[in-house]
Amino acid sequence: MKNIYKAFVALAVTAGSLTTTSCIEETEPTSAASQEQVMQSEKSMASLLWGIPASLNLEDADGGHYRFGYGAIMHIRDIQTGDLLRDMYGQYNHFTNWAANKYQGRDYAYGQYIWNFSYKFVQTTNTLIRAINVETATDTEKGYLGAAYAFRAMAYLDLAREYEFLPNKVFPDGKNDDGNVVTGLTVPIVDENTTEQTAANNPRATREKMAEFILSDLNKAEELITNLTFSSKTLPHLDCVYGLKARYYMWLAGEDKQYYAQAADYAQKAFKAAGISPMTSEDCLSKSKGFNDISKWMWGMQLVKENGAVQTGIVNWVSWMCNETTYGYAAAGPHVVMDANLYRQIPWDDFRKNEWTPTTFTTQDADVLAWFQEYACDLNNIYSSNNPDGILYQNMPVYTSFKFRPAQGNTVNSSIAGASAIPLMRVEEMYFIYAEALAHVNPAQGKAVLQSFMKKYRNANYTTGATTEEEVVNEIILQKRIELWGEGQTFFDIKRLNMSVTRGYSNPVKTNWLEQFRFNTDGRPSWMNWVIVQTEGNTNAAVNDYNNPDPSDTYKEWSED
Repeated sequence: MKNIYKAFVALAVTAGSLTTTSCIEETEPTSAASQEQVMQSEKSMASLLWGIPASLNLEDADGGHYRFGYGAIMHIRDIQTGDLLRDMYGQYNHFTNWAANKYQGRDYAYGQYIWNFSYKFVQTTNTLIRAINVETATDTEKGYLGAAYAFRAMAYLDLAREYEFLPNKVFPDGKNDDGNVVTGLTVPIVDENTTEQTAANNPRATREKMAEFILSDLNKAEELITNLTFSSKTLPHLDCVYGLKARYYMWLAGEDKQYYAQAADYAQKAFKAAGISPMTSEDCLSKSKGFNDISKWMWGMQLVKENGAVQTGIVNWVSWMCNETTYGYAAAGPHVVMDANLYRQIPWDDFRKNEWTPTTFTTQDADVLAWFQEYACDLNNIYSSNNPDGILYQNMPVYTSFKFRPAQGNTVNSSIAGASAIPLMRVEEMYFIYAEALAHVNPAQGKAVLQSFMKKYRNANYTTGATTEEEVVNEIILQKRIELWGEGQTFFDIKRLNMSVTRGYSNPVKTNWLEQFRFNTDGRPSWMNWVIVQTEGNTNAAVNDYNNPDPSDTYKEWSED
């Protein structure tokens, strides 16, 4: 299976090695600190700061090859939508159970990884926040603190939206197996002041309490982050804080329309402050820099060849997301593929259609198009005349992704290819948030923003007949799903807007989902209310009787019969 068993070279050094208590105690500045002490302190604080983005890319290969850090969490969210699939059940598809809605309860390792990774990441932010006293901090340290607050806000905003219980057709009353209503409950808050005693009885925060906590972090980040002197896009800056606020208010607006105005305001501030334009067709379709170039985004992760994840060869983003490499999981069999019906809705004159197969095979011939949409094909026959690099496209299914390219376009050397960037926030997302937020209040205004963006940046011939609020919002979300496919954001839109997931269908195209994944939901899926793992209940009694109900196996497979 194309080196699927490649031996690991090294494991990543944990970010925790940068966060020892002794280091903090020895270098923490005081009001009487010398210049040398201040410089030492800032150097230590910088180490703690860089440990935060580093922790996003830590893999845990010994626990399973789906454990490659925050990128894996993003991918899990996408696997649970109806937009992104893998064409293999079990065996080498380590994401099978999230797609098949199996083993999602409190006692399984799949949820354990997500929970442990997320709270370890929170702890890296808490370590830096605890280490800096804003009253005595230098301006430089205040910048570091602002970044830490932004990272922590990102972490809790994700956790809140993943674990918050929202009613669905399977569990409409929000009542769990213990007879308790858990609607609106998120996750326990662990901050820099949380003690062991507090953690032992730390209930799930209500939506309101969590919102207050996240906003406090975002406001502090907005105030302090202007002092951050590092320009690296692996760190958040003011545009990213605005972007997080835009996401935050969209989350709240799911329950209260008054928040759409703030969402629109911060989304507009974000894309103006970012100072970059949406990616061009050349940017998106580049074989060497297609969705692996952090300079094109507001915020991202950047792996380097020294990262343990890269050195494993196969436990990393490129291994799982780049179908065209000659090594790794995606190339070996569980290809990453777009949903057939979603692909059908991309017009041929929208260049984004070429981010999936066929990248050079474009036609508007109805007969050819119908054939292509219905049958898998041997892409080597299509690409033979456009394949100067000798890359093999054999046995790939229709709608195979070529959106995420290996670093430098290198398809054979894992240490080069794996040193890729991964998007955390793009300016395009902010345009879509801006359009949607406006559309909920004034559909015509939201539609105008969408049309302007699409015609200018994606398809000069774009048009839509949507007029009502529901129609315009659905069209905006459709275009956003296409734009941010594979970037871990669609999950949140489906959940907050109570949208259905449809994987089983035969008209106007045939489904390309495997039978075991063909679930159709009526409204948000029950599996989008993630379950807190039992190990948390073992040490935190307050969550035991207030967990989300287990969504596993709660849907029947769709059948054409």
